[in-house]
Amino acid sequence: MRRARRKTAVPPRPRVTARVNEQIGAREVRVVDDEGNQIGVMSRGDALRFAEEQSTDLVEVAADADPPVCRLIDYGRWRFAEERRLRAGYRSPTQIAPKEVRLRPWISQHDYTWKRDHAVTLLRGRRRVKLVVFFRGRERERPEAGRELLARLLEDLREVGKADGRETFEGRTMTLVVSPTGEAV
Repeated sequence: MRRARRKTAVPPRPRVTARVNEQIGAREVRVVDDEGNQIGVMSRGDALRFAEEQSTDLVEVAADADPPVCRLIDYGRWRFAEERRLRAGYRSPTQIAPKEVRLRPWISQHDYTWKRDHAVTLLRGRRRVKLVVFFRGRERERPEAGRELLARLLEDLREVGKADGRETFEGRTMTLVVSPTGEAV
């Protein structure tokens, strides 16, 4: 029996390719030095000689332009930098979604203290915290209890975080997002 291949979690390394030196097929090219200053439009042969005098490579960076743009740079170093820039795009952005702390409107003192301490830990770790109060059944008739709970919790978190806007009440949940302050380290 054949086993299915397991997919790897790591994406393949990006490969950057560009035409270099003799691979460039255009008759005329616009030559740019490594700082981005234009040297001018010249024939491919003159550009190759100029690159050889500068002991650099002639790398085609914009093939679609008329005439194609070629840069005088070290190809290996340029390729490494481009692949590194592409790999940075693959990395997942860090800490976009806030962490949730879920509460109920009539919560015991011990549970409230535990949830508050958890929110403080997250805010000190430079994470945004989304405070969510869940209402069930007739609890939805008293949204002021949730507002009082969030106000009390926000007051306790005053030293390490500040509210991003006001609380929102949608359906059965009331939410408030708290961001860490500058001295929350």
